[in-house]
Amino acid sequence: MRILVPAALTLALALACGARAQDSVLPDIGSSAAEVIDPGLEARYGAYVLYELRRMGLVIEDPLVQDWLQGMGFRLAAASDAPRHGYTFFMLRERNINAFATLGGYVGMNAGLVLTAENEAEVAGVMAHEVAHVTQRHVLRAYERAQKDQLPIMLAMIGAIAASQAVGGGSNPSDSSSANASMAAVAGAMALMQQRQIDYTRSNESEADRIGIQTLARAGYDPNGMADFFERMQRASRGNSGGYQVPEYLRTHPVTTTRISETRQRAQRLAEAQAATVAAPARPSLLLPGELSLAGAGGALPVREDAFAWARERLRVLSAASPRDAVLEYEALGRAPGREVSDAQLYGLALARMLAGQPREAEAGLDGLLARHPGNLWLELAHAEAAELSRQTAVATRRFESLVQRHPDNRAVRLSYADALGERATAEAGRRAQEVLRPLLADSAEDPLFQRSFARASQLAGDEIRAGEAHAEAAFLNGRAVDALNQLDRLKQRDDLNYYQRARIEARMAAITPVVLEMRRQGITGDRQRQDTR
Repeated sequence: MRILVPAALTLALALACGARAQDSVLPDIGSSAAEVIDPGLEARYGAYVLYELRRMGLVIEDPLVQDWLQGMGFRLAAASDAPRHGYTFFMLRERNINAFATLGGYVGMNAGLVLTAENEAEVAGVMAHEVAHVTQRHVLRAYERAQKDQLPIMLAMIGAIAASQAVGGGSNPSDSSSANASMAAVAGAMALMQQRQIDYTRSNESEADRIGIQTLARAGYDPNGMADFFERMQRASRGNSGGYQVPEYLRTHPVTTTRISETRQRAQRLAEAQAATVAAPARPSLLLPGELSLAGAGGALPVREDAFAWARERLRVLSAASPRDAVLEYEALGRAPGREVSDAQLYGLALARMLAGQPREAEAGLDGLLARHPGNLWLELAHAEAAELSRQTAVATRRFESLVQRHPDNRAVRLSYADALGERATAEAGRRAQEVLRPLLADSAEDPLFQRSFARASQLAGDEIRAGEAHAEAAFLNGRAVDALNQLDRLKQRDDLNYYQRARIEARMAAITPVVLEMRRQGITGDRQRQDTR
């Protein structure tokens, strides 16, 4: 598991460890890792990690991909040992293979992992492993153990240095043998601390495997998905030769034959238990109508295997260096001997062409795909976007309006339509975009895509106050708290604010100000926040 910790927390933990090293008695922080840090503060630090990744342009902010990822993530979270815990799942555009969990239930996954997997169960297996890291509070438990280990190891190191100086005479600190012995003692103590951390990490990994595979099975996925992906990573490691980089996942999640064997055995036992459950007479649910009662292995909902292929190809395009590079990648896939191009890959090619400035070619490809997959939302949404990019405004409007009518609660449909309206840059389009986005308003406070789109719609519609507030929220969610506070301060100076608008702005400034003060204390200025922002 790779654990991401924000700079503020890193400094806080370092200061805490330093202060405790001077105490004569190791403090008892309790047996519960929850006592190490306040849950509210933990959630805020996790959010800051995500904001920083956004500021660096590393997060894929695509509503279709996000909906697919979060649908899978929350399905697993609901089947976990801590379904009430808060979770946030996000995708990074990196092509290397990795996944990680950090404070506050924030779970990230690299696009390269999805591109490597062959089915959704394999991706879900990795995510279930990371969810288990969250439910078992491994981040906080690691810090708790470090607090308890540091003082005994430090005392042992001091004793070893004193003994080495006594053997060397102790009168001449510059004596080479004494200095070498002291350095050896320091190195030995550091090695001991590192080994204790490695041992604890291995224990965490084993626990996350055991609990994660149970979560995977309870969520209705094939429990072999986790072992299948581990085997794929092991083959990549064995096939490693000059010029090929070992997957990052193997550096943070060491895969061994023993680990794969244990995971496979657990999967077999769970599969047998599921088969026995299915064979037993089904008990009707007291909470659901008969036609909605839980079905499938272990009483789980059916897995959306069809969505995986479309999500993977969309990620292939969005994680490429450029749309043109994505087109070339698909052309290379089409030339591969003995490999048939799938419809999902044809969708990816159409998407890449659309983003590369070839919407007419993209639309022609999507026409054929829709004939074979009528009603497919991934294809229909791309079809509407292609018409908009090729300046067929009436056709695009008709397609978008049909999608909104048939999928009124779909976030991706509304955001895509609002973005298309925003590109038309008229007051009428802005007002329609506001109408399209308004149903999402209550649940989108933490959604930078929504805030940016709503800001554009409000600006076109002439609602400058709402536009300013949304622009500030988008800046804050993208890791630019100083900019957000400055924007709100300028907005507050307006003479045309009513009582409710002013109160809303002041309340938001009061919430953001502590974040800005902490950043200044850490030496993070507004100029530094603006760098690397895309």
